Amino acid sequence: MQITIGQYFPGDSPLHRMDPRAKILFTIALIAGVFLADSALSYAVLLAFVFAAIRISRLSLKFVVKGLKPILFIVVFTFIINMFFTSGGRELVRWRFIRVTDSGLRAAAFMALRLVLLVMMAQLLTLTTSSIALTDGIEALLKPLSKIGFPAHELAMMMSIAMRFIPTLMEETDKIMKAQMARGADFESGNLIQRAKAMLPLLVPLFVSAFRRADELALAMEARCYRGGQGRTRMKQLRFTRVDAAGAACVAALIAVVAVL
Repeated sequence: MQITIGQYFPGDSPLHRMDPRAKILFTIALIAGVFLADSALSYAVLLAFVFAAIRISRLSLKFVVKGLKPILFIVVFTFIINMFFTSGGRELVRWRFIRVTDSGLRAAAFMALRLVLLVMMAQLLTLTTSSIALTDGIEALLKPLSKIGFPAHELAMMMSIAMRFIPTLMEETDKIMKAQMARGADFESGNLIQRAKAMLPLLVPLFVSAFRRADELALAMEARCYRGGQGRTRMKQLRFTRVDAAGAACVAALIAVVAVL
């Protein structure tokens, strides 16, 4: 089971050297640009930018594309729903109650592209940012809210731990599924309801494993005298550099181009 969100690949590319606060803000800006896009040309510009960012980060394009496999069903389902249930426009196909229009086809393609772009942007953030740097970046961005009692450090820690354990849980799911298939379990045959029932025996050991890992992590943190962000120091201080300034200029230019298109 291939999933890349939550994984980190060490490197020395410009994206790896960026400040985590800048990368988080850039990702938010790019997500806003995805929802702002409403033409084929604007989506093409966004795709070209994401592919260029993958090239700059020195990551394998094939590996990043493989990370889309877990959401392939969601992308296809979203495409079909939007294609059949978006009204308006010129009719292309009509068979009984099924009606496909050019507006529906356009909306379906844009929605599928939107999902793909969102996942690829999230992959770029996690693949080029370590969990510690991501935690520090989120905490630094939320630190002004701590003056009103907002638990910035605790929230940042929970988010980074959750993202870190996504690949671990997926690997655990794959191991449990293969073990049960070796014992005669069938997860592929039957209709949708039968498949859903067959997944129930998979959920129990998965939840038990997840709670066991959470308990072990809590004990490990307590044994190391973890007390949240109180009195905590950092070996590496976050600083904005010229690389972050160049990235900000590129993202700002991209958003401007998408808005114009």
